[in-house]
Amino acid sequence: MQGILYEEPSFWSFAMVTVLIGGWTAWRTGKSVADGWGEIIPHVLIYTLLLGIGIRFVHHALFGGTMFSLHYYAIDTVFLLVLAIMGFRYTRAKQMATKYYWLYEKAGPFAWKKKSV
Repeated sequence: MQGILYEEPSFWSFAMVTVLIGGWTAWRTGKSVADGWGEIIPHVLIYTLLLGIGIRFVHHALFGGTMFSLHYYAIDTVFLLVLAIMGFRYTRAKQMATKYYWLYEKAGPFAWKKKSV
């Protein structure tokens, strides 16, 4: 996988920066957009694109990775975007089920449905 998903010699640097730090930050980004009742497409996408640049900088600064590599930026950003959307949907489902409890109920961790009368 080295060279395809990450450029550092060790998988652990990729796991620490992109998966742990970036993943947690992306989840919190999606949660934050949902908490502000923002739209998923423009807000989450823009914030995640910027977060991808930040993660590439951390790879560059700490591990000597390439800062401006479209390949690794795309891999990092797609991973972060998936987690940001998951954080958004998880929080939005919880919001809809708690704030509008008379209309909706949770239909899993990422979805809600109308209550049956």
